[in-house]
Amino acid sequence: MTTRADRKAAGASNYEYVNARVRSRRAALFDDDDYRKLVRMGPGEIARFMEESTYGREMNALGSRYDGVDLVEYALNRNLARNFEDLLDWSEGRLYDYVARYLRKFDVWNVKTVIRGIYSGAERQEIEDDLVRAGEFDEGVLDRLLAADTIEEVVEVLDGTILDEVLDDAFEDYEETGVLVPLENAVDRAYYENLLAGLPDNPEIDSPVGLYVSFLKAEVDFRNLRNAVRIARSGAESLDPVDYYIEGGRLFSESDLTGLAADTDQLAARVRESRYADDLDAALDVLEGADSLIEFENALDAALLEYADQLSNRYPLSVCPVFSYVLAKEREVDNVRAIARGREAGLEPDEIEQELVIL
Repeated sequence: MTTRADRKAAGASNYEYVNARVRSRRAALFDDDDYRKLVRMGPGEIARFMEESTYGREMNALGSRYDGVDLVEYALNRNLARNFEDLLDWSEGRLYDYVARYLRKFDVWNVKTVIRGIYSGAERQEIEDDLVRAGEFDEGVLDRLLAADTIEEVVEVLDGTILDEVLDDAFEDYEETGVLVPLENAVDRAYYENLLAGLPDNPEIDSPVGLYVSFLKAEVDFRNLRNAVRIARSGAESLDPVDYYIEGGRLFSESDLTGLAADTDQLAARVRESRYADDLDAALDVLEGADSLIEFENALDAALLEYADQLSNRYPLSVCPVFSYVLAKEREVDNVRAIARGREAGLEPDEIEQELVIL
């Protein structure tokens, strides 16, 4: 049986058409002024603001079931899925393959959401409402994941997927420790390492595959940097940085990460001496001055988005504008979610702004 992926991959890549659509969507995203307005609104005002934005369709569709912050959150997830499904619908040829591979990150999100839900004893509907249906898993797989009563059953559902072998090993660690870290880390590693599977290590930089590889290697680098900082800030001597290392980046080897994880200043210095230095100078200033883990991670997110924007400006007829849009859309959803939750919790605008990723 011929699948949509087979049909899509058979054609020629249509970068110009897709990037024109992406530029239009990118222009409609909230800007920093919108965020500054939102942090001063109450939950009801935020909902009304959303109804008059590009989230109006989702807000109206879900308004009879939810209200307040719940309505905002579920509308964000559904809108995110709709926008990324559009990307797949628009894309053809190798471009479709690149986008489909990258959007598997939401398969990872959904697996971790189900695992966390089972671990915490959440109801099926609560877990389902938090899924983002923008990855490769079809409704049948998602339904089987939602029907699982135990984490072992989740692992069985994923038999035959890219997560198969890593989850089998990680499940043994989970049974020994009783914590989710081994499972979540295994899922992340499988995703990133499969992104680069079968691709050349050093393609021509300005070729379509070269730009795809450059962006993915940058994301792996920043994921390794994030994991190193988390380990350094955790203070847990039992955590081995090597266990959290993801292959495929350019900045770190396993041995590098082991040594640098204990010193965030050295980590930032390594990035400043790297290929990312010219593009990320301002972001690195924030990284080096970050007082908290959240601030550091938000600066990393901003740095990766800035790098993607730089690639997009240099190579407008490539996959880079698409990935830049994906990151920017995720940033919008995360920011609005943080604002809605913060206002519901009674936080002051200045406190909420510290949680946002703003360039």
